[in-house]
This record gives sequence, structure tokens and C-alpha cells, in this order.
Amino acid sequence: MVNPGWADLDRGLFSISVAAELAGLHPQTLRIYEREGLLDPARSAGGTRRYSRRDIDRLQQICALTADGLNMAGIRRVLELQEETRQLQAELARLQALAGDRAAPAPRTGTPQARPRAGSWAESPPRPD
Repeated sequence: MVNPGWADLDRGLFSISVAAELAGLHPQTLRIYEREGLLDPARSAGGTRRYSRRDIDRLQQICALTADGLNMAGIRRVLELQEETRQLQAELARLQALAGDRAAPAPRTGTPQARPRAGSWAESPPRPD
């Protein structure tokens, strides 16, 4: 039987040494990233850092951004913008669902009327004779 904790991406499961090994980094680098505000691992009751699977993914993303030449400030800004984008997409999806619930399709009656195509004579101004 698989422990249900593995399915939770935000559950702190890994010690700093395991997280560093999984990310291919030195444990001190993880401490630096935490001090810089790029990472915020959970803490055990005794204060030990516990890294989640989502933290490991974030570490790998930070490594990729570092490899692309970004400094700490640039990485922080990219991560902030990604989070903002995620929140805006969630809000958009929520509003679209809300609008979809309110906008019931109008019943169709009769035959549909033909509409002129874009660029057709209906959009042209009248010509003076």
C-alpha cells in the first residue's frame, strides 16, 4: 500500500540533505535560497526543514533559471510573475465558470439570419453618385 502522503505535493517529506541531492545542489545552497526568499520549506515540530515534492520542483526550476544566467533578483521576479500568472488564470477560470452558469443559451426560434461577411458590401460606405 502506498502512503497517501506521497500524493500530497506540498507535504514536507525530505530532509535538507535528501532535497539537495534530488535537486543536484549543496545543502548550503538550499539555505541560501531560503534566506533569499526563493524557497520556504515546511518545518518539523523540532524546527528541521522538510522539503516537499513541490519544493524540489521549484529547486530544479531555480537551477534552470540560474543556468540561463539570471541572478537572485531576476529569479525572484520570474517566480513572482509565474505565481501572479497562476493566480490570474485561476481567477479567469472562476469567472468564466461563473459567467457560463449565468449565461444560459437563448432558445433558437425560426431560421437563422444571414449576416454579411467582413469586408462585404454591407460595411462599405455609400458611394456618391
